[in-house]
Amino acid sequence: MINYRILVVEDEQDLAELLKINLESEGYKVTLAPHGAVAINKLKTESFDLIIMDIMMPSMDGLTATHHIRLSSNNVPILILSAGSTAQDRINGLKSGADDYMSKPFELEELLLRVQKILMRAHREDPTINFMEFTFGGNFVDFNSYKAMGINGEFKLTKKEAQLLRLLIEKKNQVVTREEILKTVWGYTVFPSTRTIDNFILAFRKYFEEDIKNPKYFLSHRGLGYKFNDKD
Repeated sequence: MINYRILVVEDEQDLAELLKINLESEGYKVTLAPHGAVAINKLKTESFDLIIMDIMMPSMDGLTATHHIRLSSNNVPILILSAGSTAQDRINGLKSGADDYMSKPFELEELLLRVQKILMRAHREDPTINFMEFTFGGNFVDFNSYKAMGINGEFKLTKKEAQLLRLLIEKKNQVVTREEILKTVWGYTVFPSTRTIDNFILAFRKYFEEDIKNPKYFLSHRGLGYKFNDKD
């Protein structure tokens, strides 16, 4: 069973702790953040399968944080939990990039069911992939700590390497275009050269391939993009 990681962004400490206790009782791993800016910083070094986001918070509100997360091309599901209960509140939340919206006060059982449904929907395409850890051949990657085990032993990936590797694995056996890589890994403002991406693929081959000249896992498709292959 996959231990999904949930980031709860809530400034009311009692409510945050209540959510944490009940989510952990369902088997989830829970991290707390008191406002949006802390959440965004956590996302720079950690990966989560779901974010539960309050709106009215100090420093950075939930709508602004959700907007920033989407601009960084992070597609982690976001469930907004807010005191706002009007139709316009819901519209604003969904427009900011949230996947679902619940008003306070809420029924705990309904919240847990919505969390379950969101996670099932997000991982429906390939339920065999653990998005925090992945094993292929004799190789292993932990996307939370960036630690990896390759042909030459244990090492640590850079953040950009981990982001690109995760994207390729999520799209396994499909060609991922350079445009999608640029959008997902480098965002909208920094655009590396094609050679830069080639160098990342070459690094993956050095880390994980037995024969760099005849790669099995990391394939280049000239003029199209790159593919992670897990088929023999």
